Amino acid sequence: MPDSAHSVVVTERTITTPRLRLRPWDEADAGPALDVFGSEDVARWLAPAMTRVPDVDAMRELIGRWSAESADNGRPTGRWVIEDIENAAAGRLIGAGSIQALPPEGDDLELAWQLNPTAWGHGYATEAGHALAHYAFGHGEDEVFAVVRPRNERGVATARRVGMEWVGETDKYYDLSLQVFRLRKGDLDISPAAR
Repeated sequence: MPDSAHSVVVTERTITTPRLRLRPWDEADAGPALDVFGSEDVARWLAPAMTRVPDVDAMRELIGRWSAESADNGRPTGRWVIEDIENAAAGRLIGAGSIQALPPEGDDLELAWQLNPTAWGHGYATEAGHALAHYAFGHGEDEVFAVVRPRNERGVATARRVGMEWVGETDKYYDLSLQVFRLRKGDLDISPAAR
C-alpha cells in the first residue's frame, strides 16, 4: 500500500498510485473484464447485487450500463478499471473498483474492489481501496464503508489493510448478513497503532 497521501494522484476521473491506474471503463475492456466478472471465485461474493457475467457480449452490455450511470449526482461515485502500470504487462486490466451508494437509502458510500484471481496476493486490492478512499475524501465525503460477507476472509483482510475499522454486522444492505467496515477521512493514512 502507498506510504503517504502523496503517492495517490487524482486527475479528473483517473486515479494513479505507484503501481496502479484507475480509469473510466470503455467497451473495449469487455474481454479482460470478463476474466474478472466471469470468474466464479469473484462472482460468488457479489451476488445478489451482481451475478457471474456469462460472456463478452453480456460484459460489454454491463460496461455500457456502468458508463451510462456515471452521470454526476453530486457525490464522488463511479466505477473504474484497475490497471497494472508497474510490470511488463503495463496497462493490463487486473480488476475493477467502485464507489457506490449503498441501498436502501443511498446515504452511505461503499468502496468496492474486484480483482482477476491471477492478480490476488500482490496488495493491488489494498492499493486500489486506498486510492478510492482518497478520491472520495478529496471530493467532500467524510466517511466510506466496505461491506463484506463474513466468510470472505480475503475481503475482510483487505478492508483492514486499507485502514478500515470493523463497526459491526448488519443486514440492512442487500438483505444479507454483512460485516461493515468504516474509514473516516481523518483516519486515512494513519497507522492503526497511532489511532
